[in-house]
This record gives sequence, C-alpha cells and structure tokens, in this order.
Amino acid sequence: MDMLQAVREAGSISAAAKTLQLSYRHVWGELKRWEQALEQPLILWEKGQAARLSEFADKLLWAERQAQARLAPQISALHAELEKTFSVAFDPESHLLTVYASHDDALVQLQQQAAQKALHLDIRFCGSVDAIRALNEGRCTVAGFHAPHRPERQRLIAQTYAPLLQTGQHKLIGFAMRRQGLMVAAGNPLRIRGWQDLLRQDVRFVNRTLGTGTRLLLDDWLQRQGLEAGSIKGYALEEPSHAAVAACVASNQADCGLGVESAAQARGLDFVELEQEHYWLVCLKSALETPAVLQLRQLLQSPEWRERTQTLPGYRWLDDCGQVQALKKTLPWWRD
Repeated sequence: MDMLQAVREAGSISAAAKTLQLSYRHVWGELKRWEQALEQPLILWEKGQAARLSEFADKLLWAERQAQARLAPQISALHAELEKTFSVAFDPESHLLTVYASHDDALVQLQQQAAQKALHLDIRFCGSVDAIRALNEGRCTVAGFHAPHRPERQRLIAQTYAPLLQTGQHKLIGFAMRRQGLMVAAGNPLRIRGWQDLLRQDVRFVNRTLGTGTRLLLDDWLQRQGLEAGSIKGYALEEPSHAAVAACVASNQADCGLGVESAAQARGLDFVELEQEHYWLVCLKSALETPAVLQLRQLLQSPEWRERTQTLPGYRWLDDCGQVQALKKTLPWWRD
C-alpha cells in the first residue's frame, strides 16, 4: 500500500523508490508480484506520461486507508486495554484512569506522555455526548467533549450538553483550544470557503456519526439557518472519526467534511477554519482529589505538556490547562 501511495504521489516508480528509500528493482519486483497474486494491473503507463494507478489499485488503496481510519478507535481501545492489563500486573505503583472522550489528537499525545509518568490513561474514543453519558453511568472517571467558544444558551449545542452536566456535581478541567473546520482536497479546487458552500449541489459532504460533537456542530448550524438535513448533499454519509472523514476526502469519495486541522494536515488536505472551540475534560466533583486525577491535572500544567501541545497543528495551550473550572463560570448556558 505504501508503494502504491508513493507511485501515486511521485508519478514514477523510480521516484517512488527514492521516497521509500528502496531500490528501483525491489519496488518494480514487488509491484509485479502483487499484480500476479491479485490478477489485476496496478500501474498504468502511457508513452510520455507519468505512471498512474489503475482503477483497481485506486480502489484497493482507498479501501485500505479507509479501513485503517475507521478501525483506529478500536485499535486504540485494544492498545489501552493491553496497557491497562500490563500496568496492573507489573507496575503496582502506577495509576490507572479510564477516560471516555471525543477523538482528539492532543489526547493521543497526552496518553503517550502520561505513560512515561506511570499514569496509564485507558482512553475509549466515542462521541462527546456518548462520553459524558458514560461518565454519568459510572463507566469512566473522566470524559472529554468539545464545544464552540461560549455558545449561546438557545443553541442546540447548549441544549444538548446542559441536561448532561449538573452544577455542583460535575467539574471541568481545562485542556485545549483547537480549530474546527472543513477538510477539503489539496488546493481547494471547489473553492469552498464556509458553511454556505455545503448547500451547493456540486459539493459532496461526508458527515460524522450521531452523538459526536462535530455532528452536533453541523446540526446546530442547520437549526439556526432553518434548514433541513436534506439541504446538504451527503448528510447521510457518515464516518466515525476525523481521520476517517479525512481519508474519505483524500480518496475523492467526498469533497469536504468537518474535522480538526491536525487530521486534515495528516492527509495532505487543505483546511477551511469555521470555529475556535474548547476541548474540556470533565469529572465528578468527588473524583477531583483522587490520586490519578491529581496526577493528570499536574501533568496538564507541566511545561513539558505545554510544549508538546504547541507542536500540534490547530491547537493552542491555555493558561487554565489542568485547572478546575466550575460549570457556571465557564459555560454561559447555566447563568441567570
């Protein structure tokens, strides 16, 4: 698959071999071997033109990349389960913290850094709404969710989260600010500039699944515009993560989809910013002083974490990172 991707990007086997730091003979031999095994042509040549993938190879590459993106949350959950098992068995001094959260690239980085400090984050990625429900049902200690910066109380976003979070019971922990927007093909050939472009008939959209904060952001915009879901071509086409949406756009199965900037950059896509949004961690007040949550808060306030956050595309470290915040002071929909 890496060879096919390299040929697609480079336009020749020799350039692809150089990119992969392999010999031309090796790449050529492997491609021919796979053509025989699959009984399908993979590379097409025309005199005077660059090498290109066959239709079969294009579909094969798309299917593999899409499968990787769609399975990423499950693979991450399996990895976390294995880490938890080994932690309990071999590192009794370490702390374990179960987190259900909306998928976020910074959280993946945090999980890696926390492991170096004997804090094992058992992260299960799901939608923002589903994550808070898991917290309320006792299936995790910390949940992660995101929302635009200070949305008004009459918006769908506020009306969805407000019943799930109770003042005096839940406490927010500052995490990060990130950019949310439309992931589009490199060069933005359709010149997509904002929300209104989703209504164009020549724009194919790919959506996130119900229960995700990103899907909620779109439904909130539709409601404020007085529009039906059918107004957007591709509204019913769903993908489970930012990475899966990016893979869908990168493979030309859709023209754009909502996601974070880091996911767009990872796939070589352009990014059209729509919102600055907060990503918060939330736990019950009773869990704030437990050893694992205390260690998490300390890590979030460390210079090492601040430096690591600032290397992620589209993320901004906040002064209140790791600090406990009251719902009434932070989220405006509880205010009188």
